[in-house]
Amino acid sequence: MSRLGDLLRTERLRRKMTLKQVAKLGGVSEGYLKDVEEGKRIIADDQARRILKKMGLKEHNEAGFSLEDIAATVDVETITPKKPAAAPKPEVREAETVYQSKTEETVSGGIWLDALTSVLRRVPVYNAVMKEVGHRMLPIMDGRIEGSAPDKVFYLSAPDDSMRGFRILREDQCLIVPSNSPIDGAIMLVEYQQHRCLRKVKKLDGLNVLLQSYDREYNAESAALPEVSFIGRVVRVEFTL
Repeated sequence: MSRLGDLLRTERLRRKMTLKQVAKLGGVSEGYLKDVEEGKRIIADDQARRILKKMGLKEHNEAGFSLEDIAATVDVETITPKKPAAAPKPEVREAETVYQSKTEETVSGGIWLDALTSVLRRVPVYNAVMKEVGHRMLPIMDGRIEGSAPDKVFYLSAPDDSMRGFRILREDQCLIVPSNSPIDGAIMLVEYQQHRCLRKVKKLDGLNVLLQSYDREYNAESAALPEVSFIGRVVRVEFTL
């Protein structure tokens, strides 16, 4: 099934609406909507958004998520078929109504709330002076992102090419997880001589570290631990083509 199809079906069932009702609201055929929900047809984002709005969803509830972000949170396991207490009596009704009486499907929770609280996290992107310049959506796994509390991780947009030798270029987005102590061999965001920068860290002994950079040429500077504030470790680097 397609993600947008899952989303449409989940919201339709959560609101106890039939295929015919939603198709009429969205100005599409019942057969087309059925195929979309079953993943047999692809629906455009703007058309899916229009149908969802016709069902009663408000844009302000999305809290910054794109429709694709929301669709990615759909868990088809939340659509739980319940066995009917007794076989329904034969009735001459529209096919969709009979289908609903047989399945008695229910959906727990709402897509928007699930996305906000347990599935995706809006992670800020900061520049060198820690001003937010954007955000990325990251999945939460077992309540954590890369092993850290979701509200503690952030992206840093690399301010320059000082780490080009370590394959980090200016404006690459580095995912930072918090760490206030040096990690040997890691690339870390540090504050040194009143300047925040990315540096590869090498422990020299219990009192000193080597802060390494590599732009046009390799550079390393020895620093005493009390002179360096360690903010976090780079665990992922992303770039835009």
